Amino acid sequence: MKKYLIQKNPFVVPTTDGKLIEEHHGKVATQNNAISIAHMVAPPKWSEPFQTPEFDEYTYIISGKKQFIIDDDIVVLEKGQSIKIEANTRVQYSNPFDEPCEYIAICTPAFDFNKVHREQEE
Repeated sequence: MKKYLIQKNPFVVPTTDGKLIEEHHGKVATQNNAISIAHMVAPPKWSEPFQTPEFDEYTYIISGKKQFIIDDDIVVLEKGQSIKIEANTRVQYSNPFDEPCEYIAICTPAFDFNKVHREQEE
């Protein structure tokens, strides 16, 4: 039995907002509940509703910029920067800029849509 797993076929999460989500490791891709690792590309002018996830989320920006509204702070990350947002923190993710944002997202424990607690858009 091998003690490693090379992921060649990530799970592509179906989306309706133009965002690419490729889960390489996590609940769906590898049945790993402890961690999820996803490659993402957020298109220009993309945003999600506010949410208060039950997991820590780390984001590393590969290219472009991504905006985070964390409680009352507005944070913009650029290429080569990363952030950790602790579980149970109210946050909104967006790309209000004119270019795509490519990034890696890591969640511990793994991302679970039932534990993200997205707010209803008005």
